[in-house]
Amino acid sequence: MPRTFTNEQLQALSTLVTRTGYATQLGYQYGTARDLYEALGYPLNITAEEYAAKYNRLDIAKAIIDRPVGATWRGGVRLSNDEKTETEFEKAWTKLDTDLGLVAKLARLDKLTGLGEYGVLLLGFDDVKETREWTNPVTGGRKLLYVKPLSQPHANITRWETDPSSERYGMPTEYGISLQAPGQETALALNVHWSRCIHAVDGLTESEWQGTPRLKAVYNRLMDLEKIVGGSGEMFWRNARPGFQGEMQPDYTMSAAMEADLQDQLDEFDHNLRRFLVNEGIKFTPLTQPLEDPGPSVDIQIQMISAETGIPKRILTGSERGELASSEDRNNWFDLIQARREDFAEPVILRPLVERLMEFGALPVGGDSWTVEWEDLYAPSEKQKAEIGRVQTESLAKYVGGGVDAIIPPESYMEFMLGMDRDRIDEILAKLDEYQVEEAKQAEEDAKIAMEEQAKMAELMPQPVVVPGQPVPPKQPVPGQPVVPPKKKEVIQ
Repeated sequence: MPRTFTNEQLQALSTLVTRTGYATQLGYQYGTARDLYEALGYPLNITAEEYAAKYNRLDIAKAIIDRPVGATWRGGVRLSNDEKTETEFEKAWTKLDTDLGLVAKLARLDKLTGLGEYGVLLLGFDDVKETREWTNPVTGGRKLLYVKPLSQPHANITRWETDPSSERYGMPTEYGISLQAPGQETALALNVHWSRCIHAVDGLTESEWQGTPRLKAVYNRLMDLEKIVGGSGEMFWRNARPGFQGEMQPDYTMSAAMEADLQDQLDEFDHNLRRFLVNEGIKFTPLTQPLEDPGPSVDIQIQMISAETGIPKRILTGSERGELASSEDRNNWFDLIQARREDFAEPVILRPLVERLMEFGALPVGGDSWTVEWEDLYAPSEKQKAEIGRVQTESLAKYVGGGVDAIIPPESYMEFMLGMDRDRIDEILAKLDEYQVEEAKQAEEDAKIAMEEQAKMAELMPQPVVVPGQPVPPKQPVPGQPVVPPKKKEVIQ
């Protein structure tokens, strides 16, 4: 009797056959006369477990996954209704993120998604009391208790939507979730309805549920790197502890006892118990190989990986700090991360989660106008702000002292020479006006105080005694006032 297959089994079989067909075309040259993949040891089919193994053990593989994910979610995420006061929707998201660590969990989901063809975020609502209830669809008025990111091997798709009239046609409807409970050797197996999962896919081509692993296109380069780096380590190790070639002298005969003694010496020498050999009739010559610099070969592999992933080479190798990464590398990197936020992180991970939580009452409805606010990637650091301020201050000092203001008005200089925007120019000019008004008020106040002090000093100064028949002595000068000589001498009659 012929075997029958379910629709789910047929779809999985179709996918497997398609992958196998693509894989068999890899590496062939001159028809099938040369198989490069077989000669170089490259695998034709790579499983999600093998991608995870590369990520866990190979430094560059880990950097390819972690660096973009870390930059994408750095600084957290804020949801906004664009209103002056904080809304209930915004407060609820902030509390949920604080209580459950949502953004950190979404960053983990991002990593796991890149290690396979998809990732799944399991939503733990408060309506599940027994294991069998995971298969029920979620209804409204729910509270979110926890979320758990899962990789492809721990979230197998067990059923698809086969109704062509459904909006979810061809999408998963049920997952086989495998949870490893703490302290237990066996995993807990759950059948989970799709409404309790967020399905995240990166690198979509034809399929809506199956993406391209981020390490797939560079997997061969990663293997080459392991060969080069591992081979260079082996090369230095073998040259540091070279082998020896023994040449027996002509007409020399070694007895069995002498051979056993020499073998003992060689064993002790190899294990660092002896640093000299006592022998006769045999000449030992070290076997050495020339040491080759692996740097150029490693650099080629890194360049190829950088070209495919879009990650600048200096950032990929961890030299993005300080002045090691050029401004062009920095801007290219920020452009990549900004595009990643707009094309993947927000529409594929964040928005589906928020909309699902609003649908089931775990978040207040934020309306149609809610937006996602990310950390500004292009904002200058404190060091960069200080350097910009220093340069602009020096430029303004030269502008004011050099008489350039007679040719270029201050507003035009700040806009075209210093690159300031209109808002900042208006703010500076307003502050300048305030400063000048305050300076004028302060100068007027200082003059008034000085005059009052002078008047008080004049009242306290002793007046000269007038003697009849003698010239009138001059008045004592008041401190701070110029001394005016009398026009003529006067005599008291």
